[in-house]
Amino acid sequence: MEDIFSASREGNVKFVRQFLDNIENDLNEGDDHGFTPLHWACREGQLVVFEMLMARGGRASARNDGGDTALHLACAHGNKDIVHKLIQHKANVNLMNEHGNTPLHYACFWNLETIAVELVNKGALVSQCNRYDETPLDKATPFLKNLLKEKAKNLGQDLNRVEFQEPKNLNNSSYDYSTLKGGSVGIDIGDIHLMERISESSNGELFKGVWNNVPVVAKKLKVHGFHKRLQLHFNEEYPRLRIFSHPNILPVINAVTKQPNLMVISQFMPYGSLYNILHEGTGIVVDQVQAIKFALDIAKGMAYFHSLEPLIQRFNLTSFHVVIDEDLTARISMQDVRYSFQDHTKIFRPNWMSPEVLRSNPASVDQRSADMWSFAIIMWELATREVPYISLSAMECGMKIATEGCRPPMQPGMPQQLNKLITLCWNADPTKRPRFDQIVPILQKM
Repeated sequence: MEDIFSASREGNVKFVRQFLDNIENDLNEGDDHGFTPLHWACREGQLVVFEMLMARGGRASARNDGGDTALHLACAHGNKDIVHKLIQHKANVNLMNEHGNTPLHYACFWNLETIAVELVNKGALVSQCNRYDETPLDKATPFLKNLLKEKAKNLGQDLNRVEFQEPKNLNNSSYDYSTLKGGSVGIDIGDIHLMERISESSNGELFKGVWNNVPVVAKKLKVHGFHKRLQLHFNEEYPRLRIFSHPNILPVINAVTKQPNLMVISQFMPYGSLYNILHEGTGIVVDQVQAIKFALDIAKGMAYFHSLEPLIQRFNLTSFHVVIDEDLTARISMQDVRYSFQDHTKIFRPNWMSPEVLRSNPASVDQRSADMWSFAIIMWELATREVPYISLSAMECGMKIATEGCRPPMQPGMPQQLNKLITLCWNADPTKRPRFDQIVPILQKM
């Protein structure tokens, strides 16, 4: 029976497309040896499958059990077209596997001149020692060694040997969250050990907990007047939030479905929300490059979220609802979607809301355009490191946005490209705001 790993290995485009169309499938999950579908496509040179996986959000930084990235495998097997495209996607050319080998070690060992030269041009270190005190130049033929040595020298590389240092953690995470994905039938409250309360919002309380020996976040929904129909709606709605098919979306893993507790469970994010990182001093430095990376991650996640039919309603995009993974990937939290039985007419954080959301019936608002306004506010937040409208009360803020067209002030020194993009995305006319799939290429160029 074919699976996604063999389909990616053999280039079965139809199977891969069907796999990607199922939102509960995680394209970055590994097989028994940690090989993701992207690993297999890169190893076997399956360019069409590779492009499908990358377009959907395949992680070039993912490692197998031996610490190999997709770039290691593409280089080791001489797949130069895929190597070129991985480098275009900003794959790290100096990551080491468990043997301390970088992709350049393999290109030199197999005398792959074109690949080796491109790696060095993109910053691959010719003097990095592996675990056995061998540099890429030690692996190369005399001709390739001289060629790369001269090229590295011209690029300003220090040609002194760089000693091997033990990698701190070859895997992206020390926990296997794939064990929590089985089924969406709901679990019992007794299966989760709840610890401290993290926060409280208008529609629920957030707790850190442990389930199946894995750290999770459990959100206990605020419900007024529990009844069987409400439980029925919950059981119908939460499975739609189990979106494992995009790396920039954090899915609901499972739920506690029995009264009086309704809880949705997600993977624990040690850095918390984007709001935490920007405004509450987590120690993460957000420079301009990282800010654009966060914006790109959010845009990719929202582009996929908006592609789902029917569109999932009752989600407000704010920096509170974007969480940051261990590898500093921004992800849209499905745990923050509100349910049909919750009050979604009240807005408690108007700072990120569009004018039409604040002054109109939610049913009459184009949610995709409204989300784009909210994204513009997040981009402003990333550029300034400030909370939008911090000097205004919630009521004052909502009134000024809804009736006066108020926007946060642009600040001197903001990149002109970003300034123009923000202005475009918070256009007063919702029909003139771009779609997320239109701005992803713009952010990629930045």
